[in-house]
Amino acid sequence: MVKRSLARRTAESAWGLLLVGRIVLLSALVLLMLAAGVWTSWKTAQHVMLTKGREQGTMTVSACGADTCTGPFVPKGLGSVRGKVTIDKAVTHRAGERIPVAVKPGTDDVVRSGLAGVLHAWVPLGGALLLAALVLAGGLRWPRTAWTAAAAGAALLGAAFLTL
Repeated sequence: MVKRSLARRTAESAWGLLLVGRIVLLSALVLLMLAAGVWTSWKTAQHVMLTKGREQGTMTVSACGADTCTGPFVPKGLGSVRGKVTIDKAVTHRAGERIPVAVKPGTDDVVRSGLAGVLHAWVPLGGALLLAALVLAGGLRWPRTAWTAAAAGAALLGAAFLTL
């Protein structure tokens, strides 16, 4: 058994604490980024994924501004025809397009429904996964986990791009 001085043992213990602190801090940062991505995504995804009892139908895009598009809404089943509803411009392509949508309760705002709507709703999580991959690879030095997170984020963003 090799005896080490008190100063060396103290320095080694301090270094170990710094390493553990780095892992804890960066792991908390990764969890915070992923939680923010899920939270932001869920604000839209809940209207697309939990459709029972929500008003659904088709919107015909008539005009687009800088960030939003507007147009009339025709319900699929029971509900009232609305002369003007608003949707995010990112989920539309051109005026005259007919889009399946779900109405946010209590508003005249709609979100795209179907697979394209679900994927578009989860885009913030895809971005959070890509950002988390950088911290996982660079800060925590977990390359396999980082590649997995980056692949999942890129797949989600790519699928959303392709379906819209």
